[in-house]
Amino acid sequence: MNWRIDAGDQTIALTAAAGLPFVTYWGPRLPDSEDLAQLALAAQNDLTGGMLDQLPQITLTPESGRAFQGQAGLVLQAADGTPLHPVFAFDHAERQGQTLTLVSRGDGLTLTHRLTARSTGVITLQTTLDSATPVRVQWLAAPVLPAPQDGDIIDISGKWVGEFQLNRTPWTQGIRLREARTGRSGHEHPPYAIFAGQGCTNTQGTAHALHYAWSGGHRMVAEELPDGRRLVQFGHATGAETATGTRFESAELIAAVSTGGLNGVGALFQSDIRDRVVTWPDPARPRPVHYNCWEAVYFNHNLADLAAIADRAAALGAERFVLDDGWFGRRDDDTTSLGDWVVDRRKWKDGLNPLIKHVHGLCMSFGIWFEPEMVNPDSDLMRAHPDWMLGPADQVTGRNQMVLNLALPECREYLFHAISTLLTEYPIDYIKWDHNRLLPVVDAAQTRGVYELLGALRTAHPKVEIETCASGGGRIDAGILQYTQRVWLSDSNDALERLRIQHDAALFLPLAVTGSHVGPRHCHTSGRVLPMSLRAWVAAQRHMGFEMDLRELTEAEAQTLSRVTAWWKANRDWLTRATIHRLDSDDTAVVAEVQVSADTRRFVAFAGQDSTSRQILPRPLRLTGLDPAARYRVHLVNPEDAARQSRGPNALKSQDLTLTGQTLMTRGILLPVAWPGTMFVVEGERV
Repeated sequence: MNWRIDAGDQTIALTAAAGLPFVTYWGPRLPDSEDLAQLALAAQNDLTGGMLDQLPQITLTPESGRAFQGQAGLVLQAADGTPLHPVFAFDHAERQGQTLTLVSRGDGLTLTHRLTARSTGVITLQTTLDSATPVRVQWLAAPVLPAPQDGDIIDISGKWVGEFQLNRTPWTQGIRLREARTGRSGHEHPPYAIFAGQGCTNTQGTAHALHYAWSGGHRMVAEELPDGRRLVQFGHATGAETATGTRFESAELIAAVSTGGLNGVGALFQSDIRDRVVTWPDPARPRPVHYNCWEAVYFNHNLADLAAIADRAAALGAERFVLDDGWFGRRDDDTTSLGDWVVDRRKWKDGLNPLIKHVHGLCMSFGIWFEPEMVNPDSDLMRAHPDWMLGPADQVTGRNQMVLNLALPECREYLFHAISTLLTEYPIDYIKWDHNRLLPVVDAAQTRGVYELLGALRTAHPKVEIETCASGGGRIDAGILQYTQRVWLSDSNDALERLRIQHDAALFLPLAVTGSHVGPRHCHTSGRVLPMSLRAWVAAQRHMGFEMDLRELTEAEAQTLSRVTAWWKANRDWLTRATIHRLDSDDTAVVAEVQVSADTRRFVAFAGQDSTSRQILPRPLRLTGLDPAARYRVHLVNPEDAARQSRGPNALKSQDLTLTGQTLMTRGILLPVAWPGTMFVVEGERV
């Protein structure tokens, strides 16, 4: 039997005979006339010396019981720990709408593989294991896919204030293993991978990409077998299922394919997150300019200071005010009170209403910070419920805190009641949900508990928007984004650092969910002092906000920030729906992208100079994603940011140009001479 799943420009073709189904093709969309039986025959390999007499297939779940020589897709034990090596036989297929379900059985077990074509152009894949008796699962992969035979592996690593670093690694025999065991999707290895074909760049070549929609510990195995075949597996981290059970399932694996370079998979993931994964509390509401008070006051809360800062934020264009850490318990520093989610009456003798009333009077909405999954040993909650702590009693603290065991229903009920009470008492429309400590153990039940708590709060308070923040970018994935609407990409407010982080994260995340804030003049995470124009324009590349003591601004800085904020507000409607394309800059000192409207009638290009160029003059910057036949009026928004040494007749400094999309994408544009720490912004509109 043969099947195919098509979504957008990709196809997955599958076949089954006696054993488990397997993929015969994953790649660019095949013609509708393709003969799937012939395709399956064409996928049959030869045999030679030194091999078994039958080549085990790379099935949707490679089986250790069939002498598969690579990494098994299922590692299973009986309840008493005895290793099991089941052998499955295909049973039946079901097709309902855009979903293909393949069911296989063996040894009292049922494996179900589900593939769904999504309207956003991606295909989602999920594996479920059912058992007649309790078993232990060490590893259960989402449906396993063959990997391309050319090109490289691109996976993601990072650290606090240095997220989304791309690693491009050649294939070699053996495995490329990335496993996140910190209990969250992680700075260190978020659950993404791209398989870039030979010569693949941002704008050309073939790319296959995967995103594992899970917010806990996870594992990726990219393997080249001795016979030359390649495969890729994603699943929860090894041993994440800590209890016996009769039903287990992987998270969804999101698959994308592009023949237009890395930007093609970026465009698919951006639209999928924005249009399918995220549920927006008010889809018609423009994304509000955001103000967060953390880097202005830290724990030093008082009404007079925060009201004055709110006045300044509103005057500069902010539309949402977020009260960060320090409002609850006896929270004067990070050593106490996590878990005690009641307003600190020492700081807020009349509760939060006076501040909220002031903020609302400035026509801003109000948001607040929580870290619900965490607890300080010095807290009323921990003294009352020491048994709610996750992991051993003698574990090392992280940021002076422990983790609550959200697999416990009574713990989730307490947190739901505490948070819901505040959301009911006060007109709060936004939560910054933080997660600052790594988990002491890898436990999938913890992640499911987080999802359950978030789901209950979303049901009870559907108009409240939630930001996922985990020491900045430590938990960013399609699993958590089913319950949240914004990510805090990094704790770094250094604009040069964020320029690179945002650039690489654009392969997976749309503008609409990606928070980016104008930080303090003296950056708190790098010590650098950067000009306001750079800080403001880098924030304007994504969902814009401010996070600093606005009272420190000079008049010139305030004017620049107001001007950039007004520009962002005037353009945010189309930018929110636009596609972000990374540009192949011929100058390694320039980090550049172009955001193109859904109808290709408008674009804005951002060219950030992050260091000194090796050559004397700027190289042409070639755009992408435009209508080649259209004519665009091209305008440099900020010619005043040209370097003092820029003394030649560069046209864009003094006038608009009208050029075809073809010229803009092949010849490119010439920008003025720039100093490091400069961002040029170029608008284009179809004539």
